[in-house]
Amino acid sequence: MADAAAISGEDKEEDGGKKTAGGPGAAAETLGFYEMSDSRRPEENSRNLSDLSLFRFISAELTRGYFLEHNEAKYKERRERVYTCLRIPRELEKLMFFGFFLCLDAFLYVFTLLPLRVLLAFIRFITLPCCGLRGGRVLQPAQVCDIMKGVILVICYFMMHYVDYSMMYHLIRGQSVIKLYIIYNMLEVADRLFSSFGQDILDALYWTATEPKERKRAHLGVIPHFFMAVLYVFLHAILILVQATTLNVAFNSHNKSLLTIMMSNNFVEIKGSVFKKFEKNNLFQMSNSDIKERFTNYVLLLIVCLRNMEQFSWNPDHLWVLFPDVCMVIASEIAVDVVKHAFITKFNDITADVYSEYRASLAFELVSSRQKNAYTDYSDSVSRRMGFIPLPLAVLLIRVVTSSVKVQGVLAYSCVVLFYFGLITLKVLNSIILLGKSCQYVKDAKMEEKLFQPPPTSTPGKTPKKASSKSKANQGSTTDDHVSASVTSQPTRQNSTAPLLVQSTSDQFLTTPDGEEKDITQDNPDLQPRSANKDLLEIDRFTICGNRID
Repeated sequence: MADAAAISGEDKEEDGGKKTAGGPGAAAETLGFYEMSDSRRPEENSRNLSDLSLFRFISAELTRGYFLEHNEAKYKERRERVYTCLRIPRELEKLMFFGFFLCLDAFLYVFTLLPLRVLLAFIRFITLPCCGLRGGRVLQPAQVCDIMKGVILVICYFMMHYVDYSMMYHLIRGQSVIKLYIIYNMLEVADRLFSSFGQDILDALYWTATEPKERKRAHLGVIPHFFMAVLYVFLHAILILVQATTLNVAFNSHNKSLLTIMMSNNFVEIKGSVFKKFEKNNLFQMSNSDIKERFTNYVLLLIVCLRNMEQFSWNPDHLWVLFPDVCMVIASEIAVDVVKHAFITKFNDITADVYSEYRASLAFELVSSRQKNAYTDYSDSVSRRMGFIPLPLAVLLIRVVTSSVKVQGVLAYSCVVLFYFGLITLKVLNSIILLGKSCQYVKDAKMEEKLFQPPPTSTPGKTPKKASSKSKANQGSTTDDHVSASVTSQPTRQNSTAPLLVQSTSDQFLTTPDGEEKDITQDNPDLQPRSANKDLLEIDRFTICGNRID
C-alpha cells in the first residue's frame, strides 16, 4: 500500500510539472534545447559566411530573373498609355483640321453670303407694300439679325479709318523688348475676355430686336443694345490690330529676340495646363479654344504679311524672307498643342477616341443649324462654341486689305469682282464638304435620330423635359435621305407661348459624372431635378477662357 501511494504521488508530481508552464520540467527542457542550439550555431554560421562571398553576390546579380506576367495588368496599362500618346497628334490634328474649316466657313460667311442676305432683306423691306406681311412681321428674325450684322460691320469699318496704323506701329516699336512681351500677354488675356462678353452683347442685341412685341418689356431697348454692340466690335478690332502690330514689330526686329520670347510664351501654356485635373468636358473646352486661337493666329499672320508686302512694294522676294518666321510661329503652335494634349490625356486617363466624340459633337451642331427647328445661325453657333467672333476680325481684315491694295481702273475692279465670286465659290464648296462630312460623323456616332427629336419647351427656372415616348415612337428610323432633306429645308416658326430651345442631347456621352448622388427629389417633390452632368452647351461662354470649370 505504501508503494502504491508513492507511485501515485510521483504521477501527480509529473502531471503537475507538465501542467505548469514555468515548472522545473519545462525549464530543464528549454535549457537543454538552447544548449544543443549553441553547440550547432558555430558550424552553421561558418557555412552561411562562406555563402556570402563577393563572387556569389555578383553571380546572383547577373543571373537573377523575374516574370512580368505576375503584374500583367499594370504593364498593359502602361503600354496603352504609350499608344495613346502616339495617337494623340493624329487624332488632335483631325479635330483641329475640322474645326479650322468650321471657323473658315463662319469667317467667309461675313464676306460672301452676309452681304447678299442683307441685300435680300432690304429688297424685302422695299417691296413690302407689294408683297404684304407674312406672319404679322415686317421682316423675319433672321433677316433682322443679318441687317444688324451688316450695319455694325459698315459702321465699324468707317470708324477704323480714324485709327492711324503707322503711328501705332512706331509707338510700339519704340518700346523695350520686355515691355512688349508683357503687352502681348495682356493682349491675349484681353482678347479672351472681350470674346467672352462680346458674344453676350451680340446675342442680347439679336434677341432684343426680334423679341415678340406681345411680351412684357424687360430690356433697355434696341438702340442702346445696338450702340453697345458697335462699341464692342470697334474696341475688339482695335485690340486685334494692336496684336497684329506687335507681331509685325517682332517680325521686323533685327535680332528676332522678341519673336523668340513670344514663341517661348506658348510653352508656358503647357505648365499652366498639363498638371491640372481635366474631365472630358474641360478638355473639349480647351480643344475649342485651341482651334479658335490657331485660326486667329493664321489671320494675324496674313495681316502681317500684307503690311510687310505693302512696305516693300509687293516684292515677291521679301515673301521668302518672312517665310521662315511664319513657319516658326505655326510649328511652335502645333508643337505646344500636341505636347499639351498628350500629357493631359496621359495624366487624366483619357483615351484618344475622345477627339472623335468632340468632332461628332461639332458636326452635330452644324447639321442641327440646318434643321427646321433651328434657333440660331451657324456662325453664331460657332461663336458660342469656340469663342470665335468673326465680326471684329472681319472689320480689321477689310480695313487692312483696302489700305494695302490700291484698286484703280476698270481691270482692277474686274479683278475684285472675280475675286469676290471666287470667295463665294470657296464658301459654297467648303459648306458642302463640311455638311457632307458632318452627316457622316453624325451617322458614325449613331446620333442621327437625335436630329429629329422635337425641341422641348423650356420656361425660366425650369429644366427642359424629355420628349414623350409617343413622339419618339412616331419618329421611326432615320436615314441619310432624311438628313440631306432636312438640312436643305427652310426653318419654320413654331407657334408656342414659351421659347423653343433645341437640347443638344448629343453631348451627353461627352459628360463625365461627378459621382453617384442621392436623388433628393424623392424626399422633396417641389425641388426641380438637376443632373450631375453638365451639358456642354450650358458652359459655352467659358469656352474661350480655356479654364477648368468645377
